Amino acid sequence: MMKLAIDAMGGDNAPKEIVLGAMKAVATFPDVEIILVGDEVKIKETLNNHERISVIHTTETILGTDEPVRAVRRKKNASMVLAAQQVAEGAADACLSAGNTGALMASGLFVVGRIEGIDRPALAPTLPTIGGEGFLLLDVGANADAKPEHILQYAMMGSIYSEKVRGIAAPRVGLLNIGTEEKKGNDLTKQAYGLLKTANLNFIGNVEARDLLDGVADVVVTDGFTGNMVLKTIEGTALGMFKMLKSTLMSSFKSKLAAAVLKPNLLELKSTLDYSEYGGAALFGLKAPVIKAHGSSNAQALFSAVKQTREMVTNNVVGLIKQTVEEEKSTLGK
Repeated sequence: MMKLAIDAMGGDNAPKEIVLGAMKAVATFPDVEIILVGDEVKIKETLNNHERISVIHTTETILGTDEPVRAVRRKKNASMVLAAQQVAEGAADACLSAGNTGALMASGLFVVGRIEGIDRPALAPTLPTIGGEGFLLLDVGANADAKPEHILQYAMMGSIYSEKVRGIAAPRVGLLNIGTEEKKGNDLTKQAYGLLKTANLNFIGNVEARDLLDGVADVVVTDGFTGNMVLKTIEGTALGMFKMLKSTLMSSFKSKLAAAVLKPNLLELKSTLDYSEYGGAALFGLKAPVIKAHGSSNAQALFSAVKQTREMVTNNVVGLIKQTVEEEKSTLGK
């Protein structure tokens, strides 16, 4: 039986939507047990299915406005920290939270711990594409800066995840750059290109940001500073387009009639671009799966994050990353 620890107090809609998502998860997956960490009184206002769901009570939480590292070190009994502690102590196989992203990364590093040989963990969401396949982008902010060898490690971890969890055979790995030519970019991308080219990966070369939503690659790697800006640009553009579309369709009686006819198609389009269908952002490079669900997660988004976490545990993604890192070190040592 797999055990997952969930920060019940993290996110804009906690704990109600977190609890609802957890209940849906245990109803769907008979091999999953969930430990909800948070205010038991508030949790039990929603929790009506206790089957394979237990609660660890705490009233301390980490807020979105808290300084991440300081909060993790000072708030030892915070719901997020205790969820990570369950993993560190072996009481849970993985943990997830919709709370403060920086604090979750700090909890992952300081409490769960880093895989030996991984220099820097990477935060990796799966983002939507026009065709609905999605692509993995890493790093999106676990580390602002990166060295070429870090980019290589991101590619290895992302490729393993995409193959084992997303079911993509020989995932196409692309290096985010300002042009597709091999010699394009700054020193980081030029050196990273050389490492990726000779690695045991399905490396397709440089890819440009404008082609990401067309599904140009299954895994796209970059430094955390660039990745975070790309992520927020995509999110902001999608939200802005829907606002403009809504404004246009509500501008006249004729357009409102057209909107009524197009409503099913528009809902389908919105679903295609909905982050919640792809789960959360995985923090790769740690000793156990740690998943960051979106801060505004509803029950469906939390359920998707649990599904994603379950797949990571079932397919031993962390073990395969460890094995790949050891093999890489062995090869370099020869």
